[in-house]
Amino acid sequence: MLHINDLTFRIEGRPLFEQATLAVLKGSKVGLVGRNGTGKSTLFNLIKGTLSPDDGSVNLRKGARLGAVDQEVPSGPESLMETVISANKELTALLAEAETATDPNRIAEIHVRLGDIDAYTAEARAGTILSGLGFTPEDQQKPCSEFSGGWRMRVALAAMLFAEPDLLLLDEPTNYLDVEGAVWLEAHIKVYPGTAFIISHDRDFLNAAVTHIAHLRQGKLFSYTGDYDNFERQLREQQRLSMSMRDKQEAERRHLESFVNRFKAKASKAKQAQSRVKRLEKMKPVATIINDPIPPIDLPSPEKALSPPIVRFDQVSLGYIDGESVLRNLDLRIDTDDRIGILGRNGEGKSTFAKAVMGELIPQSGHVRRHKKLRIGYFAQHEIDALNLNHSPYDHVRELMPDATEAQRRARLARFGLGIKNAETPARDLSGGEKARLLFSLISFDAPHLLVLDEPTNHLDMDSRAELIKALNDYEGAVLIISHDRNILESVVDSLWVVEHGGIAGYDGTLIDYRKQQLENLKTAGKKKSDKTSKADIRRAAAQAREAIAPLKKKVRQIEQRIEQLKDRVAKFDRELEVPNLFTEAPEKAAQIGKKRGKTLAEIEKLEENWLEASDAYESAKAG
Repeated sequence: MLHINDLTFRIEGRPLFEQATLAVLKGSKVGLVGRNGTGKSTLFNLIKGTLSPDDGSVNLRKGARLGAVDQEVPSGPESLMETVISANKELTALLAEAETATDPNRIAEIHVRLGDIDAYTAEARAGTILSGLGFTPEDQQKPCSEFSGGWRMRVALAAMLFAEPDLLLLDEPTNYLDVEGAVWLEAHIKVYPGTAFIISHDRDFLNAAVTHIAHLRQGKLFSYTGDYDNFERQLREQQRLSMSMRDKQEAERRHLESFVNRFKAKASKAKQAQSRVKRLEKMKPVATIINDPIPPIDLPSPEKALSPPIVRFDQVSLGYIDGESVLRNLDLRIDTDDRIGILGRNGEGKSTFAKAVMGELIPQSGHVRRHKKLRIGYFAQHEIDALNLNHSPYDHVRELMPDATEAQRRARLARFGLGIKNAETPARDLSGGEKARLLFSLISFDAPHLLVLDEPTNHLDMDSRAELIKALNDYEGAVLIISHDRNILESVVDSLWVVEHGGIAGYDGTLIDYRKQQLENLKTAGKKKSDKTSKADIRRAAAQAREAIAPLKKKVRQIEQRIEQLKDRVAKFDRELEVPNLFTEAPEKAAQIGKKRGKTLAEIEKLEENWLEASDAYESAKAG
């Protein structure tokens, strides 16, 4: 499907790729991993053709359709459903042509092709994708302009999944998804009919969704079969073997040098010494796979613990519009040593709760009480976006440390991996991971008692995520984390709270239990069964089922009658088209008849699908 051959690409003279080679097989699902700044997004731009390689080639299979989620998200007056369906360019073009085509043969070709690409189930398929990504049926009919940037990114993702290109490029697709959406996407990518090439640092997503891992390091691409855990095992073994081989070579080098030094002056050993000199000259260093030291993340702990609780919610209701509450009647407390993970679908109120903890949102009712000496560090996407893009990391720290020396300021930055290379770089030119590190430095400057972290791992690579986990485990204050990243939640938090149905409650199970629950919810497609059903409920349900049978049976008969009427109409059109010399003497009339015939056939096909659904519903109701 995709062949990258001896790819070389430089940015401002710095080599990003040097003779990198990779083959992505048809139907495979490949996860692209590597440190921040190694060039993963640049590789996607090279594949898309927005950048040109300095040398080598990027070749897509002839005739294959390439698709990627653009950074420019949909924001117009079109509904979500219209936006998603319009992403299938062939479907959109055929439907438009069907309205204007006059050639009967072309009309027939159009409708045959529409049938081949399942045009008549397009809305149902688009609805399934949108639903999986968290949009209700009501949402799907709303204009894109009504949704925030994060939700519009989901629409863009839905549109590309609906279009089903032969090669699908996804860059961190789970960044804007909650746990539930990520679980759905994992399941969808597994059965995606095309080939997928996905940049991701989400370990659980990579373990669940991909068949191969492509590792970008030192300007090269290395391919591994299997999920991320399998890749990590293989990489560790390669590292062990390469280090062992290097040690063995160094031992041989020391032995040869020792022999040469001892015997080079002796005539009897001169030839032997000379041969060992040649062996030393030909000996090439073993290319070892060594992990570069990961820049640190150092979160200073508060010097003195406060008396608990540090935050308390008493009968609190939260919202943004008078009379409409997102969260209601919250009775919660956060203590000095709490490690809390917040779960729940996007839109349920996770970020609303975080804003209330921070004091950025005034309760509609009830009281939020904070310890009078409480210091809070808040990490969220909008905080990253609020960084002064013209200021470098050093400029940001200088504002917080006006009386400090330059050495002290640079030492502060170094504690977060912002050293000589990027300390003077304007924030606009920093990578997402570097901006995240800068924000961690700023929010922890005063050694806060509580860290509120809203999706803190979105811009961090795997190694930086591991460093963040280590820093949080060393940190001695309270932590509140909203994240879809199961790894950081499992490694850091002690308790889970779920936000749903306007409330927040503790969750007794594990994250594995929660994910299993979400998968089960997907399978049942929202069907809910009560744990306790009374006899009266059973009798009532049975009566309702009996009442449902009659109209369902009637609907089946009505569809059958309509299909027969349309078939008679098609037969009439066929007789009219059989009139001698019709196409030569009255081509416009022939075209109109052909167009009507095509539309009638399409209506019959759609009715037949409706008949199947109605028949299934009738049979199910009758069986019940």
